Amino acid sequence: MDIYTIIFLALAVFIFLRLRNVLGQRTGDERPPYDRAARDMLRGSEGKVVPMPSPSIDPTLDPTLGPAADVTPPSDRWKNIAEPGSVLEQGLNAIAGHDSSFDANHFLAGARGAYEMIVLAFANGDRRSLKDLLSSEVYESFEAAIREREKQDHKTETRFVSIDKAELIGAELRDRSAQLTVRFVSQMITVTRDKTGAIVDGNPEKVADITDVWTFARDVGSRDPNWKLVGTGSGQ
Repeated sequence: MDIYTIIFLALAVFIFLRLRNVLGQRTGDERPPYDRAARDMLRGSEGKVVPMPSPSIDPTLDPTLGPAADVTPPSDRWKNIAEPGSVLEQGLNAIAGHDSSFDANHFLAGARGAYEMIVLAFANGDRRSLKDLLSSEVYESFEAAIREREKQDHKTETRFVSIDKAELIGAELRDRSAQLTVRFVSQMITVTRDKTGAIVDGNPEKVADITDVWTFARDVGSRDPNWKLVGTGSGQ
């Protein structure tokens, strides 16, 4: 072996030993590498650590799938709301596929509150409250009825006794518009009086059974989480 070969071998051994001292050896007792991305996923909006429900990944949150990902929800997701395989279930799945935050039970709770607010606002002629809760088309219809009532100097008094039922009977996704139809079964007392106080409609002593079928809608692509009333009707 010539002198140059010996020099290169010596340099190679020297470099190997230096790298070993710097990088160290694996013994099996090392700590796992620090994963900044994993840490950030485990933190809430206030920086507090929150438990992960499971190691599985929700496909609706995967940006590579897009907001319209075809996601199969758990079989009990719509328990007590929609029958498995029903048209209603298919509509709810379509809405949830575009809005992963959609919660049918939360919606129904809000719909009950909105139903009572709208009925009372209409009875009281509260246009400001109605504008915030109704689509422009429905508002125009309600406002016309209020205007006609005011023209005749009539006043309506409405009092809720109970809301016995609020159930989803329809769900549909039209382009980006989620539409949910709810049947309300309620008991209320309603009476309309003229300017002298004489009763022209209703009975202040009688509780009436009322069934209304209302449709609410919202743009699933919008940051506005509020639903608006877009259709009304009566039902059995």
